[in-house]
Amino acid sequence: MKHILSFLAFIFICFNCLAQQPAAGSIAPEIKLPNTKGSSVSLSSLKGKIVVIDFWASWCGPCRRSMPDLKAIYKKYKDKGLEVYAISVDTEKKDWNQAIKEDETSWVHVIDDNGAIARKWNVQYIPNTFLLDKQGKIVSVNANHVALEQQIAALLN
Repeated sequence: MKHILSFLAFIFICFNCLAQQPAAGSIAPEIKLPNTKGSSVSLSSLKGKIVVIDFWASWCGPCRRSMPDLKAIYKKYKDKGLEVYAISVDTEKKDWNQAIKEDETSWVHVIDDNGAIARKWNVQYIPNTFLLDKQGKIVSVNANHVALEQQIAALLN
């Protein structure tokens, strides 16, 4: 029940946002959120890398089903300069931590438990992904995994 109420609150807040989602071609707005250890990790700390920003949640079936594809892309390109900055919109940190363990993902995980960043970025649904180049410019928004991998390969070559 708590998950359903959290989900409905998130949807209500997002549909009432008036801000536009950052678009391809624009510089990604700064993000600074706590990781699993409670330390803040800023998006700008990843400049110089190709970054996939992935808004997701532990209770989101499509998000969790997309993890194997994203893990495969990450494994293939992480040593060439790819990083994933995964932003959970979970309100319960224990659920978030459990999902990370279950999915066995080793990239940067941060939590937006009050939804401030999701609202700032006008995230209206999850999963929601943004691909950034090495300078922090948004290359694409919500590309499917095939297109995402092609874009990452092009940016790294």
